[in-house]
Amino acid sequence: MIDTAILNEGWDASIDWEGLAEAAVNHAIRLSPHRALADIDTPVEIAIRLTSDAEVHILNHTYRQKDNPTNVLSFPMVDPEALGGLAKAGVPEIMLGDIVLANETCVSEAADKGIAVNAHATHLIVHGVLHLIGFDHITDADAEEMEGLERLIMADLGHDDPYGD
Repeated sequence: MIDTAILNEGWDASIDWEGLAEAAVNHAIRLSPHRALADIDTPVEIAIRLTSDAEVHILNHTYRQKDNPTNVLSFPMVDPEALGGLAKAGVPEIMLGDIVLANETCVSEAADKGIAVNAHATHLIVHGVLHLIGFDHITDADAEEMEGLERLIMADLGHDDPYGD
């Protein structure tokens, strides 16, 4: 069971961000190598904060020493290699981590790609979840693996290839 906590700080209220985030998180976990997390009795939680570019800029500077906003930040709280052991250990809950999305950047990137904001936000949440469970894109091989999984998850959610032209 994956519990998705959403904090919406001024994003478009006409969009069901909670439903969108829950679908993105659950599909990402179920289609990942850590799919067992979706079926254990232990509560598994991911917190998602939808905030402003200004707030993401501060977080990006504080935690990554980058003096600009970015579209999504992920803050893992569990070593991905320990996830399987935690699920079997009977811990009371597993807090995978936090994902933070920047509103203005997300809206701008969606417009540049000619896609709906909710589709782009879905992709950013999927991307963030994969970071929480150990994926990265530091090397070309890692990027190919992560992007391939993102494509699979987005297709399963009914969205186009997020890396397509």
